[in-house]
Amino acid sequence: MTSPLEAETMTAIAVEGGKGPASALKPVRLPLPEPKAGEILIQVKAAGVNRPDLIQRMGMYPPPPGAPETMGLEVAGVVGRPAGRWKAGDRVCALLGGGGYAEYAVVDARHALPIPGPLSFEEAAGLPETVFTVYANVFEHGALKAGETLLLHGATSGIGVTAIQMAKAAGAKVIATGRGADKAAAALALGADVAVDVTRQDFAEVAKAEGGVDVVLDMVGGDYFPKNLDALKTGGRIVFIASLGGGEITVPVFRIMQKRAVITGSTLRPRDADEKARLAAEVERVVWPWIAAGKLKTQVDKVFPLEEAGAAQAHLEAGGHVGKVILKTG
Repeated sequence: MTSPLEAETMTAIAVEGGKGPASALKPVRLPLPEPKAGEILIQVKAAGVNRPDLIQRMGMYPPPPGAPETMGLEVAGVVGRPAGRWKAGDRVCALLGGGGYAEYAVVDARHALPIPGPLSFEEAAGLPETVFTVYANVFEHGALKAGETLLLHGATSGIGVTAIQMAKAAGAKVIATGRGADKAAAALALGADVAVDVTRQDFAEVAKAEGGVDVVLDMVGGDYFPKNLDALKTGGRIVFIASLGGGEITVPVFRIMQKRAVITGSTLRPRDADEKARLAAEVERVVWPWIAAGKLKTQVDKVFPLEEAGAAQAHLEAGGHVGKVILKTG
């Protein structure tokens, strides 16, 4: 790979025709991005593949203003042009507004974090999107505390495997759901206290038998909502981060009043730069020590070359993965 001080163009991944299936992802040559004041240029070594990338590829999740049109929300690599606290050669991982499927990316220097200890670039690339999402939604919006119980759906997704480990690191009990006995077993191996195969068990009944839950992290929506509410303790919180099972729910107002339930949710990508910087600082303060202590590890399911981004997204869409799907440059 050419030095970032010498290169004029780079390989990146674009969607042929603007939108389409995974097979529409093709390598192209694009100008090297130029960092603005306060931004660093990263020579990308690895990039995470996330479900929002799939939605963007299908034309339903446009990047925020000012972000690259190409997809990719998290990377790990080496600083080429420094800014802020970073110097050239520093190993970093970073949360992006877009453009991570490329040999180089620019990012607000405040949104980058040092790669913890001996982690590989592939492992580090799987941290920012999932860790920021879990921290913001489970610990800030959901206010999960030690001694409480978290119910999370999609246990073997990138978010799921991170949420299990982070909740356990914080001293919480975890009930995790997945489709199939193999996914339930994987959830237990990752540290969940209770795993539910939703093809065979009613997760609400299991959760109630365990004493109920304080926080639900839900990426399913749809008909999971009544069961989430049923499983919730008085004063509990349901946090939505996606709606893979349906974006509309019927809200039983009196039942919510009885349980003093809080129903909330959030997205990460549209947050402004200052808010992402605040969140990055909190993640470094709280979560990075968990990584150093071995309480949180990136579960890498499969690594693909950058040029095979289409195959990587198809693998994620198939749903059989456990943990993160990663692209590797070079």
